[in-house]
Amino acid sequence: MLQETLINATKAGAAVLAQFFNQKDLKISNKEGVNNLVTEADHASEKAIIETIRATFADHYILSEESGELVMDSTYKWIIDPIDGTVNFANGIPICCVSVAIEKDGKMIHGAVYNPLINEFYLAERGNGASLNGKPIHVSDKKEVASSCLVTGFPYTYLDIPNGPLQCFERFIRKGIPVRRLGSAAIDLCWVAAGRFDGFYEHKLQAWDSAAGFLMVEEAGGTVTDFGNNYYSPYQPQILATNGKIHAEMLQWISGDKS
Repeated sequence: MLQETLINATKAGAAVLAQFFNQKDLKISNKEGVNNLVTEADHASEKAIIETIRATFADHYILSEESGELVMDSTYKWIIDPIDGTVNFANGIPICCVSVAIEKDGKMIHGAVYNPLINEFYLAERGNGASLNGKPIHVSDKKEVASSCLVTGFPYTYLDIPNGPLQCFERFIRKGIPVRRLGSAAIDLCWVAAGRFDGFYEHKLQAWDSAAGFLMVEEAGGTVTDFGNNYYSPYQPQILATNGKIHAEMLQWISGDKS
């Protein structure tokens, strides 16, 4: 029942995403930071997702990007990004998705990420692997960063810190290592899980950006940590997700110990 509700809730949000996509009169407003957008579709998708969850699990805790925390006395928490990649969505770029995860007793146990615009539905369950449209997925076999294809993102409010987003990006680019910037962390993580990218790193994410996607990478055989190589928690900002084989080397690149 838990996974069934997860699938139904994710599909309900995605139906709204698809309905609003490329609408010319879409209502758009701005949050903190330049181009940190929210649209009427974000709110409508969130509403559809929460209503679907509440119909079966009215007593579960919910954390969602737009509504914040809907606190309940429950060991279950649903973590929702109604549209991840809102800037892409608002500009008619079909790299955006719905991301929903379920945490139990502080541990992520289920995740779903759905981009209806390219018909890709990713699903993960702790201990039971990850899939794309019902077929198992696995991380890549690349063993060196030099031959890898990476993906990253940049925060809307820039972090002026040592080894910040631009410094790390420059380090890779100067060595000719391809680094993409798609604009959706959930999709970035799913594409690492599917073996399309070998690694993903970002300096400043929120829990709803990564909760489902990081489980996807782990269940596809990859490794996810923070920049200090600590076990990943979506409640802190840094993330490094790789196929596992390049993880130690990626940590060196990000710290500046290797260039």
